[in-house]
Amino acid sequence: MKWLITLAALAAVGSGAARAAEAVDANDPTKLIETAAQAMLDDIAQHRAEYKADPSKVQALVDRLLLPHFDTAYAAQLVLGSHWRAATPDQRRRFIDAFYKSLLKNYGTALTSFTGDRLKVLPSRGAADADRATVRTQVKKDDGSFVPVNYSLHKTPEGWKAWDVNVEGISYVKSFRDDFGAQIDQQGLDAVIKRLESGESPIRKPGST
Repeated sequence: MKWLITLAALAAVGSGAARAAEAVDANDPTKLIETAAQAMLDDIAQHRAEYKADPSKVQALVDRLLLPHFDTAYAAQLVLGSHWRAATPDQRRRFIDAFYKSLLKNYGTALTSFTGDRLKVLPSRGAADADRATVRTQVKKDDGSFVPVNYSLHKTPEGWKAWDVNVEGISYVKSFRDDFGAQIDQQGLDAVIKRLESGESPIRKPGST
């Protein structure tokens, strides 16, 4: 399931980078998910052996294609919940950066095995002038069954951006908020940030080793 967790958590920056960015349409929420996913899957298909040989290159790919279209600051604020208000500007910056990099380090290599036939974007719903939207997709598991993966997006001055992903009814923002909230209450925000900066998994229950 690591490839599914990766798609959910991230499903979210030279001359080649410019061309890739142009391929993503951020003017419409459904088009954003479709074009960002297609651009990423096309790149992975063309360079799969290279990415498997050097998984660190996957991070650059995600940075280029998904990061500009995922509102990491807004998602991090929601993940921290009440702890965001008490955090200093430096703590907020460090948490945003460390959380994102930790996700990539722990799950990013799973993307190298992801193929286009596993993802299906469903028809859009909602008013054309809305500033929030949900894009519904289905992801095929190894056993052939499909898992609903729905993306929550909002309109920003830079276009539509995703801020949450819901997998089988479970919000990744809420899941991380519950987990991090308990950890911060027990250990403090600085301790959680340092653990993420060290490269550990973004999810670890309090008291575990």
